[in-house]
Amino acid sequence: MAWASWTTTNVFTGSAGVRSDELGVMTGDVTVHTTWDGSQAYVAVQYSGASDWYTMSGSPVACQSEADSRNLHQAVVEAVREGGASGVPRDWNAVSL
Repeated sequence: MAWASWTTTNVFTGSAGVRSDELGVMTGDVTVHTTWDGSQAYVAVQYSGASDWYTMSGSPVACQSEADSRNLHQAVVEAVREGGASGVPRDWNAVSL
C-alpha cells in the first residue's frame, strides 16, 4: 500500500482564516498536514504548537498519485495563506506548481 505525508509549519492565515469541520474558522499561526493513502488525501490543520488536529473542510480529496497529493498540499498551504475562510481548494488540480 502506498502512502506519503507532508507537513508545513508556521503558516499564517490570510484574512478570515481557514475553515475546519470541527472548530470552524481558525486564524493565526497554523500547521497544515496532508496524508495520502494511495487514493485519497486527508488534510488537517492545527494551531502551531498545539496537540489537537482538525479536519480541513473539503477533506478528504481523491488523489491518484503521490505527486498529485504533494501538489494538493502546496495548493492548500497557499489557500490558507490567502485566507477567506478557505477549505481545501476545489480547483487544486488546475493549479500549476
